[in-house]
Amino acid sequence: MIDYQRIFHLGVRVPSLERAMDELGESLGVTWAEPRDIADQSLWTPDSGLREVPLRFTYSAEGPQHIELLEGAPGTPWNGDDAPGAHHVGVWVDDIAVETERLVGLGWDLVAAHQPPGERYGVFTYLRPRSGLIVELVDAVIAPHFEQWWAAASA
Repeated sequence: MIDYQRIFHLGVRVPSLERAMDELGESLGVTWAEPRDIADQSLWTPDSGLREVPLRFTYSAEGPQHIELLEGAPGTPWNGDDAPGAHHVGVWVDDIAVETERLVGLGWDLVAAHQPPGERYGVFTYLRPRSGLIVELVDAVIAPHFEQWWAAASA
């Protein structure tokens, strides 16, 4: 069962990472972790299968609820050109496959994942119920990596 006390971010799609960092950072009084540019982010979707796509993103250093800014390519869940703004909430979970399959069994749609279902979905999945709220399940095993990234921005 998902523990919603482990929600750790609000994912926001933006057309320009730098512009959003400038605008939101000053307005909200947050600092940003060093942006990550991934040329070959692994992404599986039911429509496109597994592929590698570019992704740029960062998080606010302040928490425990972080703001995640995502600048993604067209045709990915992270594309902010068509529909910028709040996109999902991210929550740490201890078993991506178990939680993903439980939600799919309850009628949620699997929007995207880090890896195909046969590979136990990798380290993240995006799921959506009929009501529309997208929840990103993130494997808690990678939490220390993120905590180090955020701490470096605050130092």
